[in-house]
Amino acid sequence: MALKLSLKPGEKFVVNGAVMMNGDRRGVLVLQNKASILREKDIMQPHDVNTPAKHIYFPIMMMYLEQDNQPKYYDEFVRRTGEFMGAVISPDIMTACVAISRDVMAGEYYKALLRCRKIIEWEEERLGHVAQGVSESSEPG
Repeated sequence: MALKLSLKPGEKFVVNGAVMMNGDRRGVLVLQNKASILREKDIMQPHDVNTPAKHIYFPIMMMYLEQDNQPKYYDEFVRRTGEFMGAVISPDIMTACVAISRDVMAGEYYKALLRCRKIIEWEEERLGHVAQGVSESSEPG
């Protein structure tokens, strides 16, 4: 089954580890076979990995994009997921973490990334105001 992507002008994306960019007009890309592809909005840079949930997302993303280095990133994923699950008490989030782990073990990295996005959103809802409060209170006044 083909994958059809509608791309915005200048939108970046990664296909099997190669960074590509759409031209100056809207475009459509059709992939006829299986490939690891992520849009720019789903790509996390190392400097953006600044929360526990993002520490789970990043190694999954890297396993998806860098098939040759999967064992290295898998170990990081296991460690970070264990730490996160040890600190979370929400049954829904624990269930999501287990589902993410199952997806990763099955090699369903894209599906795991989608689930992990929901954990990142949950984390931002709960901790976003804390981070904002810390930065506001740390300013000289």
